[in-house]
Amino acid sequence: MSDLLIDTTAGVTTITINRVAKKNSFTTAMYSGMADALDQAQAEEAVRVVVLQGHETIFSAGNDIADFLKSPPNSPDSPVFRFMRAISSFTKPIIAAVCGPAVGIGTTLLFHCDLVYAGDNAAFSMPFVNLGVCPEAGSSLLAPQRMGYGRAAEALLLGDPFTAEAALEMGLISRIVPPTEVNALAQRQAQKLVAKPMTSLLATKRLMKQGQASIVAERMAEEGVLFGRMLSQAAAREAFGAFMEKRQPDFSKL
Repeated sequence: MSDLLIDTTAGVTTITINRVAKKNSFTTAMYSGMADALDQAQAEEAVRVVVLQGHETIFSAGNDIADFLKSPPNSPDSPVFRFMRAISSFTKPIIAAVCGPAVGIGTTLLFHCDLVYAGDNAAFSMPFVNLGVCPEAGSSLLAPQRMGYGRAAEALLLGDPFTAEAALEMGLISRIVPPTEVNALAQRQAQKLVAKPMTSLLATKRLMKQGQASIVAERMAEEGVLFGRMLSQAAAREAFGAFMEKRQPDFSKL
């Protein structure tokens, strides 16, 4: 069975992360698939909205570490960076449906979605420092803007997770419902958007993001260069090695 399910019906392209046995962790191939799906949805006039969803028990555990270490992002054309650029520059509405853990890019991609609905079991985290790397997807810029500097510092410097209730309070998500209802809610909201004039939707989203797009793109590029450099340094090697060996990392000499 495919790790990604792509369906386009009634003006809505739904991208379902379908790797539950591996906690919906992203592989290089999945990043390519999501980037391609977004590019196609952008190009097709019949597609008016995209919904990105996981399972009612898990949204995404972030990167598949083994796959990530085998194929690290070492150029701007790497699949993960292609996906980040595609979702951040997507001009049509994007709705995310999030249940269970949303780790790393599972959280940072949400900064680029227009509506985010979460189950009451959702848990968000951005543990980049704990892995010896830096934030990505523009989150070093967007997290302080959305969450306030103090909460962003707890999430990014300490890597502290936060609940759906905290995410709602700080404006990262739009509504909390039971996990069994999240995907259906996202689809209902998508159909509401489909029924609206597309020219108005596109203009409104463009106006809301105007003045920010180039800043976000610049920050994402800067993060990407630094992230790639840090992957080869001692802290990241220790963090990822500890993860694969199922032990606590030791940064005391770094």
